[in-house]
Amino acid sequence: MRTLQQWFDEYAVSHQNLTNKQIHLICVPTIFFSIVGLLQSINASWLQQLVPFSAPMLVNWAGAVLVLALLFYIRLSIAMAIKIALFAAFCLTANYYIGLHLRLVFVSLGLFVAAWIGQFYGHKIEGKKPSFLNDLQFLLIGPAWIIHEFFEKK
Repeated sequence: MRTLQQWFDEYAVSHQNLTNKQIHLICVPTIFFSIVGLLQSINASWLQQLVPFSAPMLVNWAGAVLVLALLFYIRLSIAMAIKIALFAAFCLTANYYIGLHLRLVFVSLGLFVAAWIGQFYGHKIEGKKPSFLNDLQFLLIGPAWIIHEFFEKK
């Protein structure tokens, strides 16, 4: 099993260009946010009935998938799992309130497509293919790498 630092080192190989890093700083959290929104858009009324006194903001497909994702992060680093959980809580909350006023599925889909276009443009500038094309687990490493690279390094 790779350590979090080993994942970061491998991910960093295709993320050296400053412009690509800046694009990732915007697009990776946007993709995470939009996936949470897309998952929240799926009807989960049966799931909510299983949990007494459930809050629709938390008991939905996004919450279920995020619990599984957090297990991946906990395996690598408790501290990183907490940071990801805080960002996930923000995403769940913000998407919940967006969904009260707009069609969340369309907002999320638009953000998702725009952010992926940005990601692929960044990799075109970089001249290297995205890491997830070699290993899908890099889709989970990206958000952690953003937190580490841009907010923890001194």
